[in-house]
Amino acid sequence: MIVVTGTDTGIGKTVFAAALTVALGAHYWKPVQAGLEDGSDAATATALGVPAARVLPEAYRLATPCSPHRAAEIDGVTIDPDRLVPPAVDGPLVVEGAGGALVPVTRALLYADLFARWGAPVVLVSRTALGTINHSLLSIEALRARGVPLLGVAFVGDAVEDSEATIAAIGGVKRLGRLPLLPQLTPDALAAAFADHFDVGDFR
Repeated sequence: MIVVTGTDTGIGKTVFAAALTVALGAHYWKPVQAGLEDGSDAATATALGVPAARVLPEAYRLATPCSPHRAAEIDGVTIDPDRLVPPAVDGPLVVEGAGGALVPVTRALLYADLFARWGAPVVLVSRTALGTINHSLLSIEALRARGVPLLGVAFVGDAVEDSEATIAAIGGVKRLGRLPLLPQLTPDALAAAFADHFDVGDFR
């Protein structure tokens, strides 16, 4: 199992998670989906090439588009952390968190705490845009403070060599690669970009 988290929301985490799932021939699971009006991340993963049969149902589907802890309160749902157990599958599993590593699942549990419970390696998805050094290093520290094993950092965006190298060096993490912004986000284009910019062996 590999967990995919990010430094923020809307940075390309789902796109990367879908690409990784396809590359590994894995199953995909998003434990909590908050915000359904514009579709779900599971639906996005399917649209980006993950076979529907390999997309596992969420433990919770919340209508309100905000942090899971608040979305659950607004929707009148109580999130039971004991239900957030990665399902057993045949082969690899890619699990996608929500937003950043310190997003609250409940008012007493952060995603990073959940990752620590699972003990699975985590990939941190980071932007290459301005501000990423601070956000990335803070996320790395927060994960490490909880004993979460870090597989490395996957960047998304235009190449910014100094920022990427600085995060890897100061954070003491492996630089896994960078997914460029694609003019057309199609399953074939995404698979090709992942193959060109990442070594799938780093994730096995």
